[in-house]
Amino acid sequence: MAAELSVVTERLPKSQVGMTIEVPAEVVDATYDRVLNRLASRAKIEGFRPGRAPRALVEARIGAAVLREEVVETMVPEVVRQALDDKSIDPIDNPDVEVLELERGRPARLKATISVMPEVTLADVTKLEVEPPDHTHEVTDEMLERRLEDLREPMAEITPVEREVRTGDIAVIDIEVEVDGKIVESETRKATEAEVREGVLLPELIAVLPGSFMDETREANVKFPESYSNPELAGKEATIRVTVRGVKEKLLPALDETLVMSLTGGKQESVEAYRQSVRDELEESARAVAKMDREQAVVKALVDASSVEVPEALVERELTSELDSLERGLNRQGLKLDRYLEYLGKTIDEWMAGQRPDAEARLKVDLVLGEYARREGLEPSDEDVVKFLEEQAGTDDELKGQVAELKKSSAARRYFASRLRRIRVLEHLLKNAG
Repeated sequence: MAAELSVVTERLPKSQVGMTIEVPAEVVDATYDRVLNRLASRAKIEGFRPGRAPRALVEARIGAAVLREEVVETMVPEVVRQALDDKSIDPIDNPDVEVLELERGRPARLKATISVMPEVTLADVTKLEVEPPDHTHEVTDEMLERRLEDLREPMAEITPVEREVRTGDIAVIDIEVEVDGKIVESETRKATEAEVREGVLLPELIAVLPGSFMDETREANVKFPESYSNPELAGKEATIRVTVRGVKEKLLPALDETLVMSLTGGKQESVEAYRQSVRDELEESARAVAKMDREQAVVKALVDASSVEVPEALVERELTSELDSLERGLNRQGLKLDRYLEYLGKTIDEWMAGQRPDAEARLKVDLVLGEYARREGLEPSDEDVVKFLEEQAGTDDELKGQVAELKKSSAARRYFASRLRRIRVLEHLLKNAG
């Protein structure tokens, strides 16, 4: 259809556009004829061969309401698509269309509401007020000693001892978890070994275990996060009972020249040189973390100072994608989404409502950074993306043999384009932010 349409647009709140479309009467009549011909060709009416019944009889048999509905389903998508093209509007979801008037011999009138990408009002990057990090990245002697201990960890000598549990020991423990007065059998453990240190045991257990003796039971109250892998515990308050069945002491080997030779494959012989190389690695990591902190602070400052109204359609799409991802993750663990939500005591709508603020925040960041990339000419070309893809795949053992396939995949190219755009934007922001 290439008829002349009358299209009037208006900006609506929440990044929507309204279109009032008038369709010429001849287009309406032509659509009626086309639909009626199609229905007549399929109609089976007694006394007539298939497709041979008079159109007037077919129309009378199916009724005016059904015929009009068929005309709407045929004409409306074509008309809306042409109106969008005429006005160069790029929708981000299916338009919501209301038929205001449609009958034979008269122009039709439609009202369409379309969600579009929002307008972003960017702040002046050179005038951003960037908050400094609330912590330091200085490499201290204590950090160095802790790292040297970690490196010697695999060579530690573990010896059973008859004394109380101390921080750093390996405790042999029985574990029992109680929720709402019931023991969670899937979490029960007998004579399991656990190192009493941060990052291995829950902080609540580290607080109560030291000082306990053989066969002594200690309790800790724990609030499990909503994201906990076991749905029986996710978001729940629980009591964990730990009974000590044994204590093992971990003795690290002395850091001497022989050990340094072993740790470095003979590349270094001096303890001091080795300590310095470990400190250098820590300082390099600290610089990388400091850069990341600076990036996050600059992005936050830019997003906070910029203005954008996130469209509801994008939020719904993000939440649906997040829910699909959650369901796939649960399925891999042999769990069902409805059962997981039942454990949480939430409906899908309630779960989505809880995720909505974070989804809106992520989308705002993406929209602001996307506009910044467009404004500053940082969008990568196809050649840039291919080169970046080759570089990244070349440093990843899993991707090295898949470069040809990745180049052919539109999803992979979009992914690497997004990563390259983000890198360029962050570098540009760090260079130009006030």
